[in-house]
Amino acid sequence: MLHRHARAAGAAVAAAGALLVAGLSGSASAGVRPVPPTPGAARTMRTADAPPALLRAMRRDLGLTAPQARHRLVNEAEAGATAGRLRVALGAHFAGAWVRGSESGTLTVATTDARDAAAIRGRGARAVVVRHSLASLDAAKARLDRAARRHATTDTPVWYVDVRTNALVVQAVRPAAVRPLLAAAGVAPALVRSVKSAERPRPLYDLRGGDAYYIDNSTRCSIGFPVTRGTQQGFVSAGHCGRAGSTTTGSNRVAQGTFQASVFPGNDMSWVATDGSWTATPYVNGSSAQVTGSTQATVGASVCRSGSTTGWHCGTVQQLNSSVTYQEGTVSGVTRTSVCAEPGDSGGSFVSGSQAQGVTSGGSGDCTSGGTTFFQPVNPILQSYGLTLKTTASGPGDPGDPGDPGNPGGTWSAGTVYRAGDTVTYGGATYRCLQGHQAQPGWEPPNVPALWQRV
Repeated sequence: MLHRHARAAGAAVAAAGALLVAGLSGSASAGVRPVPPTPGAARTMRTADAPPALLRAMRRDLGLTAPQARHRLVNEAEAGATAGRLRVALGAHFAGAWVRGSESGTLTVATTDARDAAAIRGRGARAVVVRHSLASLDAAKARLDRAARRHATTDTPVWYVDVRTNALVVQAVRPAAVRPLLAAAGVAPALVRSVKSAERPRPLYDLRGGDAYYIDNSTRCSIGFPVTRGTQQGFVSAGHCGRAGSTTTGSNRVAQGTFQASVFPGNDMSWVATDGSWTATPYVNGSSAQVTGSTQATVGASVCRSGSTTGWHCGTVQQLNSSVTYQEGTVSGVTRTSVCAEPGDSGGSFVSGSQAQGVTSGGSGDCTSGGTTFFQPVNPILQSYGLTLKTTASGPGDPGDPGDPGNPGGTWSAGTVYRAGDTVTYGGATYRCLQGHQAQPGWEPPNVPALWQRV
């Protein structure tokens, strides 16, 4: 955990780089009235709206040119949509997906059944046949998570499902500690790859995402993302930054708000309700661009962080649904990244393109030598506390567009957090969610095929 005391604080490239994915578009038959084209994933994710500061950080940290950074975001948006469709199509055989290459130009999808390879290639992706399904590896990890509640894990502080090696990886400071943990969890060693590591992560202590705020006039953290709950405005951050009832002041030392809820360890999430002097905005510090949604990034995708100590830094998503043990206890469901962070960055914004990803939790290393940082995904925070992410007001099917269907009825609802595999009805049809996100006006299922598939 990185702790910072107050006294110590001082556009238009969408098609150019897109993956060539079969089945994403079609043409009208002769004599049939053309159907208005639906927006591609890059347009839905508003990749053209990526903050300039984020693009500069991608160039510095990932060694990219400006066009490469933009092309990468387009490719990652299209890859996420394709992976979501293949996850539905492969069902229990699905074993994960990831992107690679300087511009994320190659999407790989793993399956446990060789007969799925043709369908994967038909979607423009590379197929890999592996032994274990993602569901089986996730189930084994869940058993480790439960065992961590009653078994010391300070010598095995990090574990995660690594889809690229098709294994449940346990990082161990002391390798001899791995076997007792597996035995306590009832996990077969054949599913596990043990990695010796000196890494001992710690939470990153310390209304724009990334702005500093102070807790009880003492420690400093960073704002994750501004949110609303009805008419109440506020922001989300890390749970280890403060407890329910703790008061906050802004970076200008003006009274700001009060923690309404906080969880740590277990998860690392909190939200603060602010007073009438503070207004929630969709901005992240160091950028004039806005957050447009919360669609989860794919393994291998670029991800950038804004914090009040080190500003913008970028890396890639290493693993989803990781678990990490800090001195205070184990936190599960976090995302492991190659982004660096330092004291005071805790709680700050993780963004992929213009999509909110999560709030900085903890890690190891620093921004001089490099490091690993974990973030608490934002969608579970929004769902847990009934919050709405502050974003731009319009989407590709924003009310008022020509042909807008009005309110056709169904179970889909703006503001709801949907996970991959969830089903809803809208306008008399049923749709399955392809990528986790919080629904927004304009993101109705027929308008965003990158997020919803009609079934």
